[in-house]
Amino acid sequence: MDKKDQYQRKLKEIMQVLYQELRTEKDDRRNLILDDATGQYLLLSNHWKADVRYYGIVIHLELKPDGKIWLQYDGTDLIVGQYLLDAGIPKSDIVLGFHAPIRRIDTGFAVA
Repeated sequence: MDKKDQYQRKLKEIMQVLYQELRTEKDDRRNLILDDATGQYLLLSNHWKADVRYYGIVIHLELKPDGKIWLQYDGTDLIVGQYLLDAGIPKSDIVLGFHAPIRRIDTGFAVA
């Protein structure tokens, strides 16, 4: 199994775990989008609390053609980057895309 296939499998497993961990409210509607063809792995929130609608991205991971995993957005307190590390993905293959390129060098993760 090549690295891309291995990372696709790991990203889907991680997203399934996060999906289950974040489904705590019975009226909550979360949508899990796992698209190997485009390398997009998203968890969306789409629900109402009283008369307020909550809609948007909760987690966005992207697997780039070069095999790097970009953590584009982490709107949780679960530290998604740590889930990636715990799955055996090295820091050199993880880009914290939510940081400006000039700040990425200080993170210990991949720059791009």
